Amino acid sequence: MTTNHTLSVSILSGKGGVGKTNIALNLGYCLHRGGHPLLLMDCDLGLANLDVLLGLAPERTLHDLLLGGASIDDVAVPIEQGGFDFIPAASGGPELVELDSDMRSLLLQRLSPAFARYDYLFLDLGAGLSPTVLAFAAMTRVRLVIITPEPTSLTDSYALMKVLATQHGVRDFHVIVNQAEDRAEEQTAYRRLAAACDKFLGFTPEFLGGIRLDKALPEAVRRQKPLMQTNPRALAAQDIFAIAVKLQRLRTALLPQLAEEPVLRALPADDY
Repeated sequence: MTTNHTLSVSILSGKGGVGKTNIALNLGYCLHRGGHPLLLMDCDLGLANLDVLLGLAPERTLHDLLLGGASIDDVAVPIEQGGFDFIPAASGGPELVELDSDMRSLLLQRLSPAFARYDYLFLDLGAGLSPTVLAFAAMTRVRLVIITPEPTSLTDSYALMKVLATQHGVRDFHVIVNQAEDRAEEQTAYRRLAAACDKFLGFTPEFLGGIRLDKALPEAVRRQKPLMQTNPRALAAQDIFAIAVKLQRLRTALLPQLAEEPVLRALPADDY
């Protein structure tokens, strides 16, 4: 039996527009440049956009992996040589907007042969409370909740964590505050969310770090390149690097537990 060393990470948010996909891409870039093979999977099954951020036009997508008989090697696209790979989703495919338990089992079956190649599996989830988002979030070992200082982001992220905690027993979350003007605003946003979770849900999410508002990030989006590649000295790039270091420390601490666990937890058929 092969010992697992792959840390599965879901990147999620209560509302759209908080920079979740950019964070997933740039964190992945950082970790890969640090010597860690990583598979990044676009799990926004209705409105995929990782391929747009990368300036790619994939020939095959998750649709082909699940319904077209393709293997992971047929579908995975290298972002960089040496183990930074990407599985694109298909936009506007109604048959895959939500995955039932049979489709989730099939996905695990198709993905599992490749897990041993990677130190990390990143799932970039859609925003909100859809059954597929909740399922993927519950399946991973680590959950990164992306928030901004906006009240709607805090409210929606609290609702997301509440549903996962009360209905599915998930109570461990790591928070990243994005688009803060400064460290004070970043800390205020985190503390408001943490205080609500502590008071009403009985747990406190961990603070993983903040990413300051930086005009270099939308410029990288326009160029369809990761910020870590176009401007690694930008303030936001420095913040993302610091978060990547913390995430790698977390993986190192979890390695003994990972060895005894599957990369993605299978959910009961009636869980969703």
